Amino acid sequence: MSRPVTAGVDGSPAAVAAAVWAAGEAVLREVNLRIVYADQSQGPATARSGSLEARSHWADDLLAEAAEAVRREHPSLETESRRRSGQPSEVLADEAAEAGLLVLGSRGLGVLRGFLLGSVGMATISVTEHPVVLVRARERPDAADGAVPAGPARDVVVGVDLDQFFAPLLDFAFQEASLRGDRVLVLYGWSIMPVVRDASALIAAEREMGPSLARRLTEALKPWRQRFPSVEVAEQSPIGGPARLLLQAAAAADLVVVGRRVRKGPLGAHIGSVTHALIHHCPAPVAVIAHE
Repeated sequence: MSRPVTAGVDGSPAAVAAAVWAAGEAVLREVNLRIVYADQSQGPATARSGSLEARSHWADDLLAEAAEAVRREHPSLETESRRRSGQPSEVLADEAAEAGLLVLGSRGLGVLRGFLLGSVGMATISVTEHPVVLVRARERPDAADGAVPAGPARDVVVGVDLDQFFAPLLDFAFQEASLRGDRVLVLYGWSIMPVVRDASALIAAEREMGPSLARRLTEALKPWRQRFPSVEVAEQSPIGGPARLLLQAAAAADLVVVGRRVRKGPLGAHIGSVTHALIHHCPAPVAVIAHE
């Protein structure tokens, strides 16, 4: 883990929260922190108006603000600030390729309305195959710098689909839990025909199919239990929508890990419905891991 943890900032409270969270992650990994601002303002009209110089000062100020927030929490952490020109999603994807982890802020719209990840963040996730963590700012008035505190050891929650390739998700989740001293909670949510609404049918399905699915999950987790013997593991395979189950588990989580399939064809990037739901509604930091 020699590559830095990188935080992308844009002047929003969520970005400061992301920088502080990224700093904690850098401390855990024993690496440096890099704070990056992507400046897409350019062109002769902007330069003539004098606003280019003003924006340059603004960018320097926001980088300084993020660095100061980090220093207050982690005064001994080595931190580097970068201001780069270019489209933010391209700049951040380029930075992600050099980093061990890219951390971005998620902008909140309130608990009842969920929250909207900015278009830059979504575009960055779509074009990078490296791990990206999304951190939302706290909405409580006592929140320091908007950062969600890790607190005592809790869960690193990871959602898997037993019918798809999920090794990168478990690799990331177990490594994070090992660093944090957390438990790994592995969730596999499944369902029967969506038209079924009868409770008795759902109970019968869980009674008939649940034990075999639980055994499959236990068997699938054996390699990670062997590789990470010190990490406590819990596994659940209840009937129910994966997104709903992950959101429920997020209440006691330091981190929620979900996947994004990498597409090489003309359809481009694919962000599945479960990951999409977690990105927009999860209160805990969300790690999006690209996989085949």
